[in-house]
Amino acid sequence: MYRMQDSSDMELVRDYVRSNSEAAFAELVRRHINLVYSVALRHAGAAAPAEEITQAVFVILARKAAGLRPDAVLEGWLHETARLVALSFIRGERRRQFREQEAYMQSTLCPSGDDPVWRQLSPLLDEAVGRLGKQDRDAVILRFFKEQSVREVAAALQTNEAAAQRRVLRALDKLRKFLHHRGVDSTADAIAGAISANSIQAAPAALAKAVTAAAIVKGAAASASTLTLINGALKIMAWTKAKTAIVVSACVLLTAGTTTLTLYDMGKPMRNIQSEWSALSGNEGQWSWSGGTIEAHTVDGDSIFASSRKYGDVTFSAIVGTPNREASLAFRMQDAANGYLLNFVPVGSPGEPNGFVRLRKRVGNDETTLATYQGQRLAATGKSAKIKIVARGSLIEVFLNGANVLRAHDATFANGYIGFRVYGWGDSPCDATFSHVKFY
Repeated sequence: MYRMQDSSDMELVRDYVRSNSEAAFAELVRRHINLVYSVALRHAGAAAPAEEITQAVFVILARKAAGLRPDAVLEGWLHETARLVALSFIRGERRRQFREQEAYMQSTLCPSGDDPVWRQLSPLLDEAVGRLGKQDRDAVILRFFKEQSVREVAAALQTNEAAAQRRVLRALDKLRKFLHHRGVDSTADAIAGAISANSIQAAPAALAKAVTAAAIVKGAAASASTLTLINGALKIMAWTKAKTAIVVSACVLLTAGTTTLTLYDMGKPMRNIQSEWSALSGNEGQWSWSGGTIEAHTVDGDSIFASSRKYGDVTFSAIVGTPNREASLAFRMQDAANGYLLNFVPVGSPGEPNGFVRLRKRVGNDETTLATYQGQRLAATGKSAKIKIVARGSLIEVFLNGANVLRAHDATFANGYIGFRVYGWGDSPCDATFSHVKFY
């Protein structure tokens, strides 16, 4: 006899897509509503907006169910979608309310007698998990959020137990390193224990029924605020789809021989961006290629896309532009927390009306300004500018549209990775472009 409770998530998704089965969708909601609600509550800080975020996530699931891959791990997809919907919430007009509720969130989610690791970890957890690659994210969520066994994780990831265990441990170590750079100094075991013990909270009993009713009609009866959340999240999700497109577009552009993008590796064109460049911070999904231009978008902190090879003395140049925040070059980077950054912020940027070009040294994520230029050569917001770095030994020179505007001496880092950097957050996103990129 067929029992819906014994069906896999993707079997239930197919059942819903094929016959619009409310029972199948209700079972999906029952299984995963606590995960989604917990992510929403960590971001929103109060039950009412967390419930609205949860409803929006499942409406998006209903709309996108037909496009999910057969091998998708639904827990990972739902976690990432919940995080993005929460970012849409934060970007909206209700962000003032969100900030006012931070004290409530801390007292509610992190009571004074609670796990001290969780108290530090909780505000950073979902961002940290969101920065992992898809399979690493799926492994962490299944193992520690859903408390599945290694055997169950292996089955979901379609691999063997030894490989699943290695993936879990590697992903956990990535989380530990990310959290360490954010001031959470704890062991991987302590982090795993804190996540397992605290990450999931029970959703209100009546929420599942309300969520199912709204999602089964794909949000047709949802409130205006919920529809705004959904539409905002879908826009953010459209950017993250670029992670898959990077492999295809980069290979097509670089093998077809028709692109104007010029990336040079010691004078030779790079043949495979995907294998030789990767996200030093943030993730590859924030970066895409189109018509010879590298495009970046972030609403989630710092993102650096960097080479896999290190360079010492180097000339590195690009034409850069941004309509809202900054477009920067990174060089001699040891990792995301250590190296040099050249920040380009055009005139008229939010919070920086005068703009600047600034050379900075980052050591352990603490930044020191080495030199700053503010003058008539700066472009206005939306206008492009050519910036060039010439690093020779301890001498670093910066050129803006051909003019030498900065010069500094610093010998902290003799070599390191080169790359591009953008920075933004939920209510202040960053979009940037980089073209005519050369280095030698």
